[in-house]
Amino acid sequence: MMIPDQVSHPSCSETSPLCFRYPFDDIISGDERWGQPTNKKLNLPPSPPKLPVIGNLHQIDPLLHRSLHSLTLNHGGPLMLIHLGSVPTLVVSSADAAREIMKTHDLMFADRPDVKMWRRLLCDLKEVSVAPYGEYWRQVKSVMIVHLLSNKKIEAHRDVREEEIAIVVDKIRKSNRLSQVVDLSDLFVTFTNDVVCRVTFGRKYSEGETGKRFRKMLSEFFEVFGDLNLEDFVPKLAWVDRLRGFDAKVERVAREIGGFLDGVVEERLRNQPADGGCGGGGGREDFVDILLKIQKDDRIGVPLDRLVIKALLLDAYTAGTDTTATVLEWTFTELVKHPKILKKVQEEVRMVLKGKKQVNQEDIDNMKYLKAMLKETLRLHPPIPTLVPRVARQDVKVMGYDIAKGTRVIINAWAIARDPKVWDNPNEFMPERFLDCAIDFKGHNFDLIPFGAGRRGCPGIAFAMTTNESVLANLLREFDWKLPNGGREDDLDMTEQPGLTIRKKVPLLVTATPVSL
Repeated sequence: MMIPDQVSHPSCSETSPLCFRYPFDDIISGDERWGQPTNKKLNLPPSPPKLPVIGNLHQIDPLLHRSLHSLTLNHGGPLMLIHLGSVPTLVVSSADAAREIMKTHDLMFADRPDVKMWRRLLCDLKEVSVAPYGEYWRQVKSVMIVHLLSNKKIEAHRDVREEEIAIVVDKIRKSNRLSQVVDLSDLFVTFTNDVVCRVTFGRKYSEGETGKRFRKMLSEFFEVFGDLNLEDFVPKLAWVDRLRGFDAKVERVAREIGGFLDGVVEERLRNQPADGGCGGGGGREDFVDILLKIQKDDRIGVPLDRLVIKALLLDAYTAGTDTTATVLEWTFTELVKHPKILKKVQEEVRMVLKGKKQVNQEDIDNMKYLKAMLKETLRLHPPIPTLVPRVARQDVKVMGYDIAKGTRVIINAWAIARDPKVWDNPNEFMPERFLDCAIDFKGHNFDLIPFGAGRRGCPGIAFAMTTNESVLANLLREFDWKLPNGGREDDLDMTEQPGLTIRKKVPLLVTATPVSL
């Protein structure tokens, strides 16, 4: 890595050996990177001082959203330029700046970083979430939306959700009979795994020894994916990843995931009826069946080979499990922490249902406070607080600043949703703020973007929120909730656990009392 010349920077009080020019600060005469010869200095976003080689990596903590927020408060603004090793990174921390990236210049920032670890874990970047922008991405995203995430498909899988919710209710009732506490964190992970596995693979992988191995494999996948890959930021330090066993772990997890997905496809091919019908459990057409049919009929404009099928199956599973479980965990955490809010939403749910045994979408649409409460949870606890990074596809001006091609972009959705210029008492859990508020989370209002926005916004919003609303409505109707052993709400541990998604560090343990309806 070339070390740029020392220079005084607007964010530094004086010339400092820790403050360097961005690699494109100096545009020599004849350089046409920006369309015409110039020797003018670029207008760059404010930056914190950095160290040689590692840049600002030493200022980044495992909870990335919080450390970036701190840096922004001290050294940046709506846009801040930092250097993670050799990777120039634009940090976006306001709704206006996010709108510039994800709407005004959406096409310019429609690419994802090409990260070696992602290539190994995510089927050579064939997943929709990380695939390069282009025709392949458009075609496979369409497959995901039409055949898995559309409203029609979500409705078709309603019985799966209802069956799995009934199992959750039975487990909680059993815990009550045995005077046991309920580990909601574990229960929500199992529930979301089972729903998504049935819809995607046609069967569950949560029971017996197979279930234990499956859970361990996926737990390690999310753990590795959320870890710091030094080689990505400082190639010269790749040996550190090898020395600490990180590379070996990535390879092992990638082999296990790949082997599992190969097994799923091979089993389906062996069991597929001669008439081309469904080979999944219970005769239901699942995502494996659909992908194999598309492959056979050659119905899309890109080859749907085995690697692509595995990538789409992995995308469907990973995008729909941990994130949904995280939202449910934090929602119940906030409810138990705020008994008055819990009581209010329970009263609404029970009034709307009025003793009905089944909860349908029309019922949920009438639960205005429940929906406001979910929005407030997503505001305070977006499951992936910094979203999935983007990359500038070419040189571009954003809010008057020059952003060079190849610059990585991190959008701090967590910081945006706690901006005191937008939100009153931004750190308080106040569902009422959304009762008469037009702000939504679907990517149109940039003050609240837990699922991203624009071309690379999450296509699974409806799938996730339908699941979240259904579980909450059922559990709030069926049980009264409180902390075990007379625990005080103020003592509830709210510490975050670093990872791909930001879960609670300490599992949420509660007691549940069945309610006579």
